[in-house]
Amino acid sequence: MRMRFKPWARPELEESFFYIDNPQDYKNKWKTAFENEAPIYLELGCGKGSFIAKLSHQNPNINYIAIDLVDVMLGMAKRNVEVEYGIRTTTDKEEIEDEVEKGKQVKNLKLVRYDIARVKDIIGLEDKIDRIYINFCNPWPRGKHHKRRLTYDKNLINYKSFLSDDGKIFFKTDNDELFDESLKYFEKAQYKIEKKTYDLASEEKFWDGEDNLKTEHEKMFEADGIKIKALIASK
Repeated sequence: MRMRFKPWARPELEESFFYIDNPQDYKNKWKTAFENEAPIYLELGCGKGSFIAKLSHQNPNINYIAIDLVDVMLGMAKRNVEVEYGIRTTTDKEEIEDEVEKGKQVKNLKLVRYDIARVKDIIGLEDKIDRIYINFCNPWPRGKHHKRRLTYDKNLINYKSFLSDDGKIFFKTDNDELFDESLKYFEKAQYKIEKKTYDLASEEKFWDGEDNLKTEHEKMFEADGIKIKALIASK
């Protein structure tokens, strides 16, 4: 999705207590970024951040890393996190008081700007990621671009390098072709498909007891009558 440039995004990110601009420095020591020993979950391609904002706020006992490459997306994610945590209740600049300082309240989430294709450069074996979320990633329909898919087998093999032994990947998409081919990618990368569905809305408690938090894309697709496909894969 192409987003308009927003001049406030980069300055706001640089001031934020829960944005990390030097993720290479944390490879194999992400627990030091959170200053605790809680499990770490990772979202690849967080977009506007509505999903990770709700998830992290609901689960203060879990640490979350959310990665995207676009400043505009991360800037919007930052604001959505602040709204979810009750830090930002308005976008009127004159009405926002001590917003930067209040950002310290977000203790279990880090936003990161990085190329997911090179994620092994910033997350290592010692980080032991327990769960990876991939929500409505770019399907890259043209054959020559398939290797860019976040669920492409070579990328899935990369994730294995830091996924814990009991780690899982939660994946959902609206795209039939991407889902069917991703099933093959997971098999080729030697993951075990624990669950799969071609109609997520019809499956209660599909996510191992975790609520299905709907992204903006998910709500839009469902409104158009498009069924959501989903799977859980283990290492």
